[in-house]
Amino acid sequence: MRLASIISALEWICTIAAATSTQGLYDLVERRLPRHSQNFAFVLNETLHLNETDRQNDHYTIATSSNGSIAISGNSVGALATVLRRYFVDVAHVDLYWFIGSRLDQVSATLPRPNATITGASIVPWRYFFNTVTFSYTTPFWSWSDWELELDWLALHGVNLPLAWVGFEKILLDAFQEVNLTTSQILPFFSGPAFQAWNRFGNIQGSWGGELPLQWIDQQFELQQKILSRMLELGMTPILPAFTGFVPRALTDVYPNATVVNGSQWEDFPTELTNTTFLEPSDPLFSELQKIVLTKQLDYYGNITQFYTLDQYNENDPFSGDLDYLRDVTHGTWQSLKAANPAAVWVMQGWLFTSNADFWTNERIEAYLSGVEVDEDMLVLDLFSESQPQWQRTESYYGKPWIWNQLHDYGDNQGLYGQIDNLTINPIEALANSSSLVGFGLTPEGQEGNEIMYALLLDQAWQRTPIDTALYFHDWVRTRYSSHNNTVPEQLYTAWELLRTSTYNNTNLTSNAVSKAIFELAPNTTHLANRTGHHPTTVNYDPAAVRDAWGAMYAASAHDAALWTNPAFTHDFVDVTRQVFSNAFTASYTALIASWNAPSSASNETGSGTFEPHAQALILLLRTLDPLLAALPQFNLAPWLASARALAPASNSTTTNEIADFYEYNARNQITQWGPQGNINDYASKSWGGLVGDYYLPRWLVFLEYLREVGPEGYEDAGVRQMIAGVEEGFQVPGNGLGIRENSGDVRSVVESAVVPALEKLGIIQ
Repeated sequence: MRLASIISALEWICTIAAATSTQGLYDLVERRLPRHSQNFAFVLNETLHLNETDRQNDHYTIATSSNGSIAISGNSVGALATVLRRYFVDVAHVDLYWFIGSRLDQVSATLPRPNATITGASIVPWRYFFNTVTFSYTTPFWSWSDWELELDWLALHGVNLPLAWVGFEKILLDAFQEVNLTTSQILPFFSGPAFQAWNRFGNIQGSWGGELPLQWIDQQFELQQKILSRMLELGMTPILPAFTGFVPRALTDVYPNATVVNGSQWEDFPTELTNTTFLEPSDPLFSELQKIVLTKQLDYYGNITQFYTLDQYNENDPFSGDLDYLRDVTHGTWQSLKAANPAAVWVMQGWLFTSNADFWTNERIEAYLSGVEVDEDMLVLDLFSESQPQWQRTESYYGKPWIWNQLHDYGDNQGLYGQIDNLTINPIEALANSSSLVGFGLTPEGQEGNEIMYALLLDQAWQRTPIDTALYFHDWVRTRYSSHNNTVPEQLYTAWELLRTSTYNNTNLTSNAVSKAIFELAPNTTHLANRTGHHPTTVNYDPAAVRDAWGAMYAASAHDAALWTNPAFTHDFVDVTRQVFSNAFTASYTALIASWNAPSSASNETGSGTFEPHAQALILLLRTLDPLLAALPQFNLAPWLASARALAPASNSTTTNEIADFYEYNARNQITQWGPQGNINDYASKSWGGLVGDYYLPRWLVFLEYLREVGPEGYEDAGVRQMIAGVEEGFQVPGNGLGIRENSGDVRSVVESAVVPALEKLGIIQ
């Protein structure tokens, strides 16, 4: 039954893909490798597969044809895109990356040809990408050029089922207007650009610091049209949003008899910004709004998908835990989807079963899922499979098709981190033990670093045995750093082997996601170091391994000075340096607090006499790190703020400036206070140039000065917190210039003039 359903869905999708055929791939080559599209011959052969039982998976071949062209065949556009990357990586030794962009143009002038036919097949039909919150942590201020790079990356890495949230507020605005709500009743319901994900989830309603402009809604809708068109060209099936049930509070003014309940409070936000009004699926208005939402998208975008994302209880408990109530909610929701689109498949993030596990007992999960009476009408994303999988305890979601995902990153944090064994061994074991597993995917809260871990899982989707990570990392280094002569200094292989076996090999799942630098956290004397959970500050490896990897990379640059002009090397070197500084800061902080708590002496009233050297070490680390990070745009706060302001209308009117200020405030607030009163303070913190120097450093200077003045007996947490909050509040003001740094691009000069001397002074390197 499941196999037949998957085949039917894929045949339906192939009908859509055939309309665009292979032209999108020729266009991709022309975008990234101009004047070489004539060297490729793409052939879409929908009958290409190993056997009848494997029809649901993608298959490809690549060879040199008799006329010398690079012949690429596949049974889907997605398969063709994947094998195109196989050619680039395995034959031409070039690739396309986050942050540094396309390196495909580094290929030799005469494209190398495959020496033999290469074949491959996916082991799952679906390769999923995105978390709903990625659209707020990573992409809220993206331009079309940003999306073009992202979509090319997704296609080349085999993604064929991406989430597509951009511009949904236009659909909701139209739908609410159609049921007689006014624009003035609707707009206050929406949240600002950097917080829309949680409005879509029903966690928050409304905004702070301003109201979402209509200009934003129209602009994002236009962007979504481009995104969806490109997704289809590249063989992807977008997952569009459905109507969840969350509505403006003003709905009850127009429909006083509507059956509504208020959602639970989220993250200590004030009532006016949370407890979102939920229209029960049993109310006829729910089905009416569902039909309008799906029909609007059909009208605007065409009949492009059967998949719809819909999450009603993300970090919100249902109104009742009664089993019949839970089943009725999903049954009514499912029925509304099928009435609006008979082919609809409900895609649901399974995060609620992890985040609110106390509520979601197995009995309640089974009741909730049972409301969708046809298993193939739901697709569940096991959101955090590498660390907290839920598919085993739910018996593979009681028969619903599901996808194994790596979440990896919370709040777009930046620590070096990975679980190479869990990412290669576990999904293969799951595939062998769950008949309803239909895909592998990536669900990061934010796309911030560690790109190799994301490529690794997507590549695992095309190999039936666990990938040999030692070989995989070796090949990654060869492709990532090789120049036109295909040479890489041996020290870089050494550096990445050190990283592979340390930062990327976490086996202590008490700390189960990307680590956070403690200098990004509001200073305190306790609860900073050794945090575990989703925002760990623990270092579950020997910090010397990262320090030695840094030394090997620095030695490689001495061997080949041209590396300083290689954007892959400068990005990775800054990233590893950032981790070395983060680890050193933790060590100095721990020593400082121990010193401060020690009995005072005549030589130093604040403690044992070592307090001040440790305090100066913390200050030196931050003052040195800030200009290094600012040297590259991807580690610099300024582009994040500039991209936010750039989305305001192109004029110099008062209204335009107010909109730009609102967008900038959103950008500043998300990565610092995350809420009007610091409600989720430092959750989305970043090690960015400008942020380190103008936000984190001033907080630590205030804290250190306070510690100098008082001993442990006189310490008052509320007092120091109030002083630090003053720094935080001052940073929120748009247009204040705080955090703005120019991108120098000269990583080498900063390293040699500041980073190396600081590391030597602190005894971190000899």
